[in-house]
Amino acid sequence: MPLKKSISGFRGTIGGKAGDNLTPEDIVTNVAGYGAWLLKSGAAPRVVIGRDGRPSGPVVTALTAATLQCLGIDVIDCDFATTPTVEMAVVFHQAGGGIILSASHNPKEYNALKLLNSKGEFISAIDGADLMAMAAEGDITYAQVDDLGTIIRDTTALDLHIKAVLEHPLVEVKAIRKAGFTTVLDAVNSVGAISIPPLCEALGVSCEVINGELNGQFAHNPEPQPQYLGELMEQVKKSGADLGIAVDPDVDRLALVGPGGRWIGEEYTLAAVADYVLSKDPGPVVSNLSSSRVVADVAASYGQEYQASAVGEVNVVEKMKAIGAVIGGEGNGGIIDPKLHYGRDSLIGLALVLSHMATSGKTINELRDGYPHYEMIKDKKEVDKTYDLDAAFDRVRAKFPDVKSNDIDGLKLDFPDGWVHLRASNTEPIVRVYAEAGTAARAQELADGIKVVL
Repeated sequence: MPLKKSISGFRGTIGGKAGDNLTPEDIVTNVAGYGAWLLKSGAAPRVVIGRDGRPSGPVVTALTAATLQCLGIDVIDCDFATTPTVEMAVVFHQAGGGIILSASHNPKEYNALKLLNSKGEFISAIDGADLMAMAAEGDITYAQVDDLGTIIRDTTALDLHIKAVLEHPLVEVKAIRKAGFTTVLDAVNSVGAISIPPLCEALGVSCEVINGELNGQFAHNPEPQPQYLGELMEQVKKSGADLGIAVDPDVDRLALVGPGGRWIGEEYTLAAVADYVLSKDPGPVVSNLSSSRVVADVAASYGQEYQASAVGEVNVVEKMKAIGAVIGGEGNGGIIDPKLHYGRDSLIGLALVLSHMATSGKTINELRDGYPHYEMIKDKKEVDKTYDLDAAFDRVRAKFPDVKSNDIDGLKLDFPDGWVHLRASNTEPIVRVYAEAGTAARAQELADGIKVVL
């Protein structure tokens, strides 16, 4: 995959030629740009780093840490760590920023540098443009030998993260422990294997782990989609567990499986969490344009405001701050609870889902049945550098002139019985084609119709 630069950071496949993939030269160049930008901003010369389980992690970590040290920046290395753990560690250490070494849901040949500011949040588009300009210019001054940065190993970040989750005002620890839930976790052989089980143990929840070897050899496509989670669904059914838990390699996305192996789905993770949070702490709710209508329906059931942002965690966070949202996230299973931190976090997501089950006395299947039913199709069209996306969107508008549209992020068409959202991916050379309707057949029909026009 060509090296991709966006608000999601720098991402690509390992190997190949510099400038085309994520090579050592690209890693050093872009980390140097980040470090120079951080120093120019006046932030503390201290950066937290952490990685998921993929095989290239040690090499990318070494290059990243050494580059920062050569700029005179101290490095706090969390080693294996979830994305939300690194985000929170930035604040714990009062660091100037952080770099997460993970390509999220992408296969093992990928890696990425995901960049954080001093709040432990993804950097803004403006800061990203400034950073990339500095990296491209290469006008960077490195530290003298007596001013090189140090490196410190942090083995406490996850413990502090879990402690913060347990102390969250809406996490009902006693009720969860009393319920005696049993769960099955598909850790996809990454850092979910070392983060979700200790949280479950602290909550008194039994957690059986499948694909729990921390070797980055993903047992299946690491995106938490039903077509890849057959083993999890079967094990939940076989064991009689109360809940199946699926996370992606860096544990910022949470998908659920109910008793009997029923697919609940990542789109309904945010719906269930929003339902629980709004029952305790009413307020505005935010998700992105590609998220299910069910989140807006849940907000409306409590008489609360709902707004949609552009896709991307930084955009959701910006909208949440603007309207004072009490809960938000993305339909891909990303839960953002501002009482903990402004980042997608499967640990707080799971704790809030378990709190909802424990206090309501309902299974996750019963909770799911209480929400409006929608089916979503997550499709895509592969493209190359010559593809004219603007012209493609013009063709779509011309084909459906009477359909309500929104162009704050790609193009979204709101039909009376469903919607289709088209946008260029921030992480892959594709156009994402998401569609939702009351039935899978209708959602597929909407997606197929748009793809023909594309």
